[in-house]
Amino acid sequence: MSGVGGRETDLNRLADLAAEFGAEHLAVTTRFVAARVSEGRFYVACVGQFKRGKSTLLNALVGQAILPAGVLPVTSVPTILRHGSSLAARLRMLAFGWRDIPANEIEEYISESKNPENVKGIEALEIFVPCPLLASGMCLVDTPGLGSPFSGNTKSTREFIPQMDAVLFIVGADPPISGEEIALAENVARQTREIIFVLNKADRVSEEDLSASAAFARQLLESRLGRAIPKIFEVSALERLQRRGPERDWPKLQQVLEQLVQQSGSDLVRDASDRAVRRAAAHLAAAIGENRRALQRPLEESESRIKELRLTVERAGAALQDLSALLGAEHERVSRAIAERRKLFLDKTKGVARDELRRQFPLAKHPRNGPVYRREVMRLAQEIARATLVPWLEVEERETRESFRNAMRRFGEMGNDFLRSLSKMELLGAADDPRIPVSEPSLQSKSQFQFHVIERVAAPASPLLFAADLICGVLGLLAKIRREAEEFLELLLEVNTARVQSDFDERLRESRRSLETEIRALLQETMSTGESALARARAAQVSGAAAVQGLLTHLDEIECEIQAITILHGDTGRQSSDTSEPNRTDEQARISAKRN
Repeated sequence: MSGVGGRETDLNRLADLAAEFGAEHLAVTTRFVAARVSEGRFYVACVGQFKRGKSTLLNALVGQAILPAGVLPVTSVPTILRHGSSLAARLRMLAFGWRDIPANEIEEYISESKNPENVKGIEALEIFVPCPLLASGMCLVDTPGLGSPFSGNTKSTREFIPQMDAVLFIVGADPPISGEEIALAENVARQTREIIFVLNKADRVSEEDLSASAAFARQLLESRLGRAIPKIFEVSALERLQRRGPERDWPKLQQVLEQLVQQSGSDLVRDASDRAVRRAAAHLAAAIGENRRALQRPLEESESRIKELRLTVERAGAALQDLSALLGAEHERVSRAIAERRKLFLDKTKGVARDELRRQFPLAKHPRNGPVYRREVMRLAQEIARATLVPWLEVEERETRESFRNAMRRFGEMGNDFLRSLSKMELLGAADDPRIPVSEPSLQSKSQFQFHVIERVAAPASPLLFAADLICGVLGLLAKIRREAEEFLELLLEVNTARVQSDFDERLRESRRSLETEIRALLQETMSTGESALARARAAQVSGAAAVQGLLTHLDEIECEIQAITILHGDTGRQSSDTSEPNRTDEQARISAKRN
């Protein structure tokens, strides 16, 4: 494979070609990768559900409170921490270049309160930090939390996933790892094997609960990812940032990050380059094909095609509404099935669980101490609810996971039927049979579902209730406390089963939105590529047959050049790490000669 200089050259060349074909966003992002590849920089992204303490963790790693952190979701755009001789910052807005900003104004652009759902259009923000950990090329990336109430934030994180070279995956002890986090872990694992799992906020739970949460998370992750998780690092980022409390696994976490730089840094840079090449090459291949067809067909036919395509894109809004209705019906059918199973379960088990609680009331300790007795019977209610729910959750998980897979398959089939209807009219010329694969990460990541285990519910007793419990205990009047324990048991069953249904519905809803957005993006990209190709073809045909042939030859040359670059960044290229620049030229010439 070519060295760093060769990779940078290839990426910049692909960026130039993207600009030539009017794909400005592709050009900008490809040059961005080229710049970090040339400097040997790789991204370690901090991801996880919102409010897991990602920003605080990164602040602790660099040794100062740079990123905003708070009770509410704060990060609205991915933010890159990289090495610098002094604290500084710069940002890039959509359709504009980089510009420096004062470091004390960072919050104005990346906090949810100052830039809600990224209304300011920040495409990238970099913060330069004099931190030894970052001195050898590693960049830490703070991402908006998954599951944030602001949908744009979750979207930003999902879109950034292909840019991740390695991942700090943050989970918590209370609440424990969720189904949404498991789905995200699966999505991330498709992009990189370099995942470091961290259980943050270890100071908020007991050592026993901390160990139990770490073991639970590890078991689920190993089961879903299909690989061993050597360690989940238990830390409190806030304690480290404030330099207080026990170190826990903090030194081990720092050591693993340092080893990542030393042992895998160059490989991660290479892989980032290869991914960027493949993305750019795929986009350019579609553009070249559209341009070639526009040159080879009569100009009038191309113009007619573009008019028809424009009308089709305009009609797509109404057509997508019809598709959305079909998706909604499928969503409703599957949701109704799980709701019915939930109702049957509750009807069958509420009475049984209540009877079991009543049988265990005599086992509760300290009946003469009302407040202590209340805690005891509430604990019994929790244990019975857990014992009742866990078997159902295991069965329901299998049932719902299969329902989810089927729903995703149906969503994909409906979307592809819609695209095929356009393809039959030759309106999607970039591919003979355009498809949205059901196995795409954006869909497949949601086909694996993990239910929440029951959480402890602790409501602080008011002074009045405390006094009433004392009197009831002294007088032996425990019926009221027992009745409230029975109500608490039913609440636990209701709430936890409802969470299963709610979480499942949200995943389906997000999948529908993702599919519809993907179709709209494909239509818009096809429209843009077609119009650009028509403009080039019109200019060439006005100039005569020689100009048309010259442009066709130019397209052939570009295609061969892209093929050569792609080969050098694929499996073939990885077999030889010392490929020299003359070898690169020979390879390009060989492919060109073969085509001619």
